[in-house]
Amino acid sequence: MIPVLFGEGEPAGGGGFLANPMSLFLMFGLFMLFWVIVVLPAGRRQKKEQEQMLASLKPGARIVTTTGIIGKVVTAKDGEAEIVIRSEESKLKILRSAVLKVLGTDEAEVPKA
Repeated sequence: MIPVLFGEGEPAGGGGFLANPMSLFLMFGLFMLFWVIVVLPAGRRQKKEQEQMLASLKPGARIVTTTGIIGKVVTAKDGEAEIVIRSEESKLKILRSAVLKVLGTDEAEVPKA
């Protein structure tokens, strides 16, 4: 494998790069290194941002759910898993975890419950 890395031609016995078992371990090791350095931190960061967004939901926030429903938060109490939203003429009780993203807030139009 060392002669291949330094460009000195094919190693004795031929067979190419993948014929050597060490090259498979090297490829697996590089994949695992990429996974640990790039993919895991990105997933953790995304999960943390999602949790912060769900914790900061307040009445008047315009949201989109995972099913595509667009609505405005009517009630959202801290520590509860459910929130109530209004979409057109309907009120829906949904789980906080079903909120995909917050579009903005309309604090002037917050209904008084």
